Amino acid sequence: MSKKQNKKKSKDDKHQIGRLRSAILNLFEENPGRAYSIKQLTKKLVLKKRDDIKTATFLVYELEEDGKLKELPNGSYVSTQAAGSKTGGVTGIVDHVNPRFAYIRIGEDKKDIYVKTSDLGSAVDGDTVTVSVFSKRSGANPEGKVTGVIKRGRTRFAGRVELSRNAAFVVPDYRKMHQDFYVHSEDINGAKNNDKVIIEVVEWASGEKNPVAKIVNVLGSAGENEAEIHSIMAEFGLPFNFPEKVERESEKIDEGFTQAEIKKRWDFRDILTFTIDPEDAKDFDDALSFEYLPDGHYRIGVHIADVTHYVHPDSELEKEAYDRATSVYLVDRTIPMLPERLSNGLCSLRPKEDKFTFSAVFEMDKHAHIRKEWFGRTVIHSDHRFSYEGAQEVLETKQGVFVNELNILNELAHHLRKERFKNGAVNFEATEVKFKLDEKGKPLAVIPKVRKDAHKLIEEFMLLANKQVARFIYNMKKGEERNTFVYRTHDNPDPEKLQNFATFARQFGHKLNVEGNGVSRSLNKLMDEVEGKPEQNVLQSLAVRAMAKAKYTTEAKGHFGLAFDHYSHFTSPIRRYPDMMAHRLLQHYLDKGKSVNKKEFEERCLHSSEREKRAADAERASIKYKQVEYMSMMDKSKTYDGIISGVTEWGIFIEIIETKCEGMIRLADMEDDFYEFDEKSYSVVGRRRRKIYTLGDQVRVKIKKTDVDRRTIDLVFARDGQNSL
Repeated sequence: MSKKQNKKKSKDDKHQIGRLRSAILNLFEENPGRAYSIKQLTKKLVLKKRDDIKTATFLVYELEEDGKLKELPNGSYVSTQAAGSKTGGVTGIVDHVNPRFAYIRIGEDKKDIYVKTSDLGSAVDGDTVTVSVFSKRSGANPEGKVTGVIKRGRTRFAGRVELSRNAAFVVPDYRKMHQDFYVHSEDINGAKNNDKVIIEVVEWASGEKNPVAKIVNVLGSAGENEAEIHSIMAEFGLPFNFPEKVERESEKIDEGFTQAEIKKRWDFRDILTFTIDPEDAKDFDDALSFEYLPDGHYRIGVHIADVTHYVHPDSELEKEAYDRATSVYLVDRTIPMLPERLSNGLCSLRPKEDKFTFSAVFEMDKHAHIRKEWFGRTVIHSDHRFSYEGAQEVLETKQGVFVNELNILNELAHHLRKERFKNGAVNFEATEVKFKLDEKGKPLAVIPKVRKDAHKLIEEFMLLANKQVARFIYNMKKGEERNTFVYRTHDNPDPEKLQNFATFARQFGHKLNVEGNGVSRSLNKLMDEVEGKPEQNVLQSLAVRAMAKAKYTTEAKGHFGLAFDHYSHFTSPIRRYPDMMAHRLLQHYLDKGKSVNKKEFEERCLHSSEREKRAADAERASIKYKQVEYMSMMDKSKTYDGIISGVTEWGIFIEIIETKCEGMIRLADMEDDFYEFDEKSYSVVGRRRRKIYTLGDQVRVKIKKTDVDRRTIDLVFARDGQNSL
């Protein structure tokens, strides 16, 4: 063997020993408190070669000498961290908020545990871990140390490659991953410098070392639209396509328009019916029918695609829909919950086609009071497809197709909306933006979405159907025997968060009542006051953050934001799995079925809520990417009006009023003074000149730097440094 070959073999042996050592540590870490004999350990690691078993034995002895493992009287070994835990194994999920520390979330009603990054071991954000809690603490939260990893939150990450001579590092896109991944030369998989890639973790970090990974997919050059969007999809674990077996199953579905099936349904095909959707919509899952009744009342049908007629329990389509739980809407594409054959074909309520639907039908007077209601399966034929813009034009000009019916529906919607606010519904929402993109996905303009009467008309009737379905199920039985159902709930705001928001609002000169039953009315008054003002979007966003998060549950609680005693999601089964559950349960109870297993459906609700959060985070990431890309194309000498939307210990967040894009002025870049963060007043204060920057201040800024890869915008104050308007 040559000298060069000897050197390579020595290097390979060293690398193999390092991997085996990490594998042993990971095994103990992921099974906290579990003891293994050397025989059990080698079997668990699937070591069959005599040399590998001998090396593993040597490494166990070495790890015991290093104090990482402890030998028990029976000759087996256990992790010293698990053995020394004083808590008996508090379990939680890592929220790695910044490079210095993390919180371990251990339950809704319990305080998160503060853990320094140096005490996380190999745990990263999203991992389920056991924690040893210290007896003494210095902060408001208990402090502890991770003693073991029970379950990894993810093993794949997206990131950007930085090549060196013999290896590579991958800088993860995921904001809460604060270490780069080391990639051996043989695992680079053809990636070039600055490529976006997907990696699979091979070894988790130990001590000061970086985690080791291999590149499993090369997405393309950083900055290219496809590469960046695919990177966001990978970052959040979103599927790139449907499994073949799911597509095959969807293609085999028969439309099923038999006379026998039609006879089981209320036939609305001769009743005026239409849809109102975005201009670029492809899946139409709701339609409205309108009918004049002899007594002067109106019969309004809210017709929803009958997805569960085609998607059956235990089918491949059902399993995939449950796993995805929701469609995801990124800036340039939709990741659907159901294959195209269903979402854009069989279930889409396209004009001039007969469709099976599940409906909530209301007989209403001219004040939108419900006189009668009916729920069940129907068949419809949509006469017309309105875009929101087209319907709005009819409402404004009082001319066009179905003008009388649209105007009556709009009047009814106004009554419904007025009644909601009278009952305490909260009237605010953060301003959303959309992008005008060229054929390559480059943003040409950032356009704030404007909601007009056509949007609100559809919204009110969807809210009505969701509310009445939930009420109908709730009132079927009394007391503890009530039927299990899937509700959409929204708790009252946390008093502390609400008080903090009131403090924020005062920075803008607005008052907010946080006591008693007048909270929602006070919030609505505030939202009316800020409409059209520069601080509108900032305060609306802060108000949303101060509210509790809506979720799916079998608990029959109310919805604070909508001021409904009971509320469900019934109206979007093409894109939301909870709506499919609601359809099935409603039909089950209409057929006199017994109440279903509550625990099973609660687990499905929890899964759906988690998937909903994942979708929202991915959607925000894609919007932020396009905002940064758009601002990167702007003239760096241009100045912008902005408003301070957040203040932290490392910088000031500014929302640019013109584009609704948010950037940061780092305290390190504010050279006219040494600025310090005042946590109580949410402001930064200059140590010498006492200059104060606080939430809501209007300022002028310029772009210093944009980083599309990290989705960040660095700003500086215009006008020779730091001058507020």
